[in-house]
Amino acid sequence: MTLEELVEQFARNVTAQTDAIHRGDPRTGNKHAKQYTAALQALRAQGDDGRDALAVLLKHPRMDVRVMAAAFLLRYRTMEAKAVLEAAANEGGVAAIGAIMTLQRWKDGTWALDLE
Repeated sequence: MTLEELVEQFARNVTAQTDAIHRGDPRTGNKHAKQYTAALQALRAQGDDGRDALAVLLKHPRMDVRVMAAAFLLRYRTMEAKAVLEAAANEGGVAAIGAIMTLQRWKDGTWALDLE
């Protein structure tokens, strides 16, 4: 799979997971989480090229996709990722929960999503 295809797989499955959460369907949401996690792992295996490819999602039209990408890029693209997370935290909704938690972990020094 190309980097662009992996990025698309990541975004598509984050979107599908959020939609499943809104429908109250955690089983389907978990299926999509596994799929975006697989795409993320494949992107990470490409090092800086994979992170650069994922970074295009910091400007995705959907907040949930921007937040998820920002959460995984926080150490690599700190200023951009924090801006996305702070905007989401102020906006509210499902994405805000993840953004708030990610920012708190960053602040208290326990964030390590780039090491998983």
